[in-house]
Amino acid sequence: MTPRSTTILPMRAIPAFSALCIAAVFVPGSGWAEPETYRLSGLPPGEPLSIRAEPDPSAEQIGEIRGRALVFGCTNDTPSRTTWCRVRAGRVLGWARRRYLAPD
Repeated sequence: MTPRSTTILPMRAIPAFSALCIAAVFVPGSGWAEPETYRLSGLPPGEPLSIRAEPDPSAEQIGEIRGRALVFGCTNDTPSRTTWCRVRAGRVLGWARRRYLAPD
């Protein structure tokens, strides 16, 4: 019987590898996170949801969601400690508050 080959990562590589795995969840087309369709919820009728460049309410507004959007993943690891989702609406890819999105 031949011994199995086992790969052991050095301790300094583990945080970098973990960060890479987590980041892959938020990269469209990476194969790690399948996008899901979400709709607006909890806003007055006709009011759009802002898409921001970063997961922060003070970040630049780069677009709007007026109906549905693709969601690639959500996180509450943000400066405001609120939950934001990585979204695509049309050609705009950015961040939107999870509070106003519901699975379709």
